[in-house]
Amino acid sequence: MPGAETHDVEWPAKRVRDTFFSFFQDKNHVNWKSSPVVPFNDPTLLFVNAGMNQFKPIFLGTADPNTGLSKLSRAFNTQKCIRAGSKHNDLDDVGKDTYHHTFFEMLGNWSFGDYFKVEAISWAWDLLTKVYKLPSDCIYATYFGGDDKSGLAPDLEARDIWLKFLPPGRVLPFGCKDNFWEMGDTGPCGPCTEIHFDRIGNRDAASLVNNDDPTCVEIWNLVFIQFNREADGSLKPLPAKHVDMGLGFERLTSILQDKMSNYDTDVFLPIFDVIQWATGARPYSGKVGPDDVDNVDMAYRVVADHIRTLSFAIADGSRPGNEGREYVLRRILRRAVRYGREVLKAKEGFFNGLVSIVVNVMGDVFPELKQQETHIRNVIEEEEESFGRTLIKGIEKFETAVRHVQGKILSGEARFPLDLTQLMAEEKGLVVDFKGFDSAMEAARERSRSAQTKQAGGAIVMEADATSALHKRGIVPTDDSFKYAWFKDHESVVKAIYTGSEFVDTVNTSDDIGVVLESTSFYAEQGGQIFDTGSLEGLHASFQVRNVQVYGGFVLHIGNGTGVSVGDKVVCKVDYGRRALIAPNHTCTHMLNFALREVLGDRVDQKGSIVLPEKLRFDFSHGKPVDADNLRRIESIVNEQIKAEFDVSAKEATLAEAKGINGLRAVFGEVYPDPVRVVSIGQKVEDLLADPKNEKWLSFSSELCGGTHISNTREAKAFALLSEEGIAKGIRRITAVTTDRAYDAMKVADEFDQQVDDAAKLEGSLLEEKVSSLKSNIETLSIPAAKKADIKTKIARLLDQVRKAQKLVAEENKRKALTITAEKAELAASNGKTFCISHVDVGLDVAAVREAVTKVMDQKGLSVMVFSTDESTNKAVVCAGVPEKGGQGKLDVADWLSNALGPLKGRCGKGKGGLATGQGTEASHVNEAMDLAEKFASMKLS
Repeated sequence: MPGAETHDVEWPAKRVRDTFFSFFQDKNHVNWKSSPVVPFNDPTLLFVNAGMNQFKPIFLGTADPNTGLSKLSRAFNTQKCIRAGSKHNDLDDVGKDTYHHTFFEMLGNWSFGDYFKVEAISWAWDLLTKVYKLPSDCIYATYFGGDDKSGLAPDLEARDIWLKFLPPGRVLPFGCKDNFWEMGDTGPCGPCTEIHFDRIGNRDAASLVNNDDPTCVEIWNLVFIQFNREADGSLKPLPAKHVDMGLGFERLTSILQDKMSNYDTDVFLPIFDVIQWATGARPYSGKVGPDDVDNVDMAYRVVADHIRTLSFAIADGSRPGNEGREYVLRRILRRAVRYGREVLKAKEGFFNGLVSIVVNVMGDVFPELKQQETHIRNVIEEEEESFGRTLIKGIEKFETAVRHVQGKILSGEARFPLDLTQLMAEEKGLVVDFKGFDSAMEAARERSRSAQTKQAGGAIVMEADATSALHKRGIVPTDDSFKYAWFKDHESVVKAIYTGSEFVDTVNTSDDIGVVLESTSFYAEQGGQIFDTGSLEGLHASFQVRNVQVYGGFVLHIGNGTGVSVGDKVVCKVDYGRRALIAPNHTCTHMLNFALREVLGDRVDQKGSIVLPEKLRFDFSHGKPVDADNLRRIESIVNEQIKAEFDVSAKEATLAEAKGINGLRAVFGEVYPDPVRVVSIGQKVEDLLADPKNEKWLSFSSELCGGTHISNTREAKAFALLSEEGIAKGIRRITAVTTDRAYDAMKVADEFDQQVDDAAKLEGSLLEEKVSSLKSNIETLSIPAAKKADIKTKIARLLDQVRKAQKLVAEENKRKALTITAEKAELAASNGKTFCISHVDVGLDVAAVREAVTKVMDQKGLSVMVFSTDESTNKAVVCAGVPEKGGQGKLDVADWLSNALGPLKGRCGKGKGGLATGQGTEASHVNEAMDLAEKFASMKLS
C-alpha cells in the first residue's frame, strides 16, 4: 500500500507547519495544544471551527485563575477544525470545487492583553515575505472601513500600519460583513484585517478580493478584540485588548507549493494514492464541474476530505449516530461511502482502510490519531458495514424510480439519507420535492404516533392546548397525594376523557383513551419510576389502566374499557402486587446512589435512572469502568443497609430547607416542586431538617424524590448488581435486581461457581471440553457482576491449565512421532529403501506428524509418509514428504499421498516444497492405505 512519502517540493506540508511554529516560538509564544474538535464544554458549537474557541474564557474574563490558561499572554498552535452541520457548514460544497473542506488546520497565534496591531501586522508581513518568501506584489490587505449605520469608525490604525508595507491600491476597506468580528450578540468583538494572495500575479487583482475568486484567496485573518458589545448594542473599549490570528494551513501550503488547489499538495496526495490503490480508480487529475465528466475527481476529494474529518472526530470522542454532531458525522461517512462505492467502484469495506494513511500523514502532529487508530477504524467499519446494505438497496430503488419519475423518488422504507437522494437527483438533472417529502414524513410520523398509542401501555400526550382547555372548564389539576397510600382502594370522580385529539363525555371506543380524575392513588411515571397499572371500577365502568402520565398537573390514566363517563364515580384499584416489585427497586436505587458516592467519591453524580418491576437501572458520571473490587464494595454497602433494616422516612419540606441538608443528593437538572419531598434511609427526615449541617447525615442516604418506596430496607431482601457498562463518554450504567430476583441471581452464581470448582478436578480432554463450555456459558448468565468477574478469573486459570497441558501433549506427540518415524527410516535405509512409511499414535495432531516427516526427510534423505489415527472419530491425518534433491523426482508427493488416501476416503492439496498433508474419514482402513503407499512408492522409485 502506498505510504506518506513526502513529495519532492521545497515547502512540504511539514516544513510549512514547523516554520510557523518556530517563528512564533522565537516571539516568546507558548505552544498551547489544539483543543479536541468535539467541544464537550460548549453546547453552542457542534464542532470546534476556529482556533479561538478554547480561549473564550480569556476573552470573556471567566478563565479560572488557578489554571494555566489564565496565565497565558502569548500562544500559538495548529488547531483542528471541522466546519459541517452548523452555520459554518462546508459539507455540501466539498468535492464540487478544489478549495472547500470539512476538516482543516488553522495555524493560530494569540496575544492576550499583550502585543496589538503593530506587532501582529508586522510579524505577519515578516513571516509571509521574509520567511516563506511570498512575492510581496501578490499580497493584498483589507481593513475595517467603518459602518455609519452601526456608528463604527474605520480602523485607520490598521490601515496606516499596512501602508508601511503595501501601496494604497492594495490596502482595501470593507464593511462589517468581512472585517468586523463578533463572538455573539453581546461580548468581545473588534475589527479585523485580512491578508489575501493573488495566485496569478503580475496584475491588479484588487477587484477580486472578497469576491469568491479562487485565484485571489484569503490566507490570514487578524482579529483585534478591543471592544465589548453591551446588551443595548453599544460598544465599550476593553481594558485588555487581544489579538486572534488564524492562517489557513492547507491554503498556505498550496501557495508555497505553487498549486492552484489545496488538493494538489502533499497534504492530500498521499491519501489520493491510497484511494487509487484501494479502489483501482484512474489517477486523480484535479478536474471540476463539466470537465470532471465521470465525477471521479470529485469523488477523490470527497473521500479524502471526509476520512480526515471522521478520523479526527472519532479520535476526539464522537462517533456517527442519530442526533446532533453524531448525525452530521453519519452524513459525512455515508456521503463518502456512496462516492467511493458508486463512483470509484470501491469494494465494500474500503473506507475504513483509509484510516491508516491519515494516521501516517498526520499522526506525528496529532498523536491522538495513533493512540486511537484501532478505535477509529472499528467505528468506521461498523458504520460502513451497516450503511453498505442500505446503500445498495437505496441506489437500486433510486435508479428504478428515476426511470419512472412520477413525483415520488424513494419510499421511506429504504431508509436512504435525504441528502444523498438530493445529490444523486442533481446528478440526473432532477430535483427533490422537499415540500412533498415533509408532508409525507409528517404523515408517517402521525401514523407512527397512532400505532404507538394503540400498543399496550402506549402514552396519549396532552399538549398545552388540552391542559388549557381543562383549566377553562374549571377543572383543577389532579390531587395525587393518595399515591403514597398502599393497599387501599380510592374513590374518585371522572373529570374528563381525552382521545388524544379531543375531549369526549363517554368512552365509546375500544381504542386506548385517557381518563382524568379528580384525585387518584395511581403513580404517574416521573423521576425514572415506571407508572402504576390497575383498573378503574364503577357502577357501570370497567376500565383497565395500562399507563399513567401527568401533564401540567393533570394525571392521565391511559387504557381502555367500557361504561366510563364524565361525572361518574369510580374506584381506583392499583395493582399493588406490581408496585411491591417496583418500590424495593426504587429504594435500592437510592442506596446504590449512596454506595457509589461512598466508593467512588463525591464527584459521582446521577445522570438518570429507570425503576421497573423487574430491575433498576442507574446512570452516573464516572470517567472509567468500575473494577470488580469496587463493584463488590458497592453491592456490599447496599446489602449492609438492607440487613440493617433501616426505616425509610419521607416528608415534605421547602426546597431551600431540603437543599440545606448535609449530604442530600438530587438530580439538579431536574425541576423540583416547592415544597419538595425528601426521602431518607436510616434517619427521620424531621431530624435531618432540625439539624441540617450535622456531619452524621453524610453516612446516610437522603434524596429529593417523589417516588413510592418500601417502608423498611428489609423488604428489599437482597441486592444483586448485575452489570456495569459505559453508555457515553464519562457516563456509566449499572443494572441491578432486588428481592427474589437477587436471590435467584446469587443462587445461579453459586451453582455455576461450583461447576467451575468441579471442573478443576478433571483432566485431559474432559477438562478441555468442560472449560470451553463454562467459558461460553458464563457470558449468558445474569449474576452479580463482581462474582462473574471472580468466576471468569477461575475459568481463565483453568484455560491456562488446559493450554499448558495441551502444550505438554503436543511436545510429547512430536517426540513420539519423530522417534517412531526415525526408527522406521533407519530400518528402511538398512534394507536399501529410499522411502519409509510409519504409523504413529498421536491422534489428529497434524503438527506432530508434519514435523516427523520434515525432520526425518531432512536427516535421512528419504521420502517419508506418516499416518496417525483417532479411534473415537475414525479419522486420520497423513503427511508425506519427498526430498526435492537426491534423485527421487519420479515420486510426486501429491500423487503419492492422494493414492494412499483412497481407502481412507480422504483428500489432500497439491503440496508445496516437497510436502503435502491430507485427512481421511475412514481410519479403520489405515493398513490398506499404508500398503498402497508402499506399493506406489516402490513402483515409482524402482
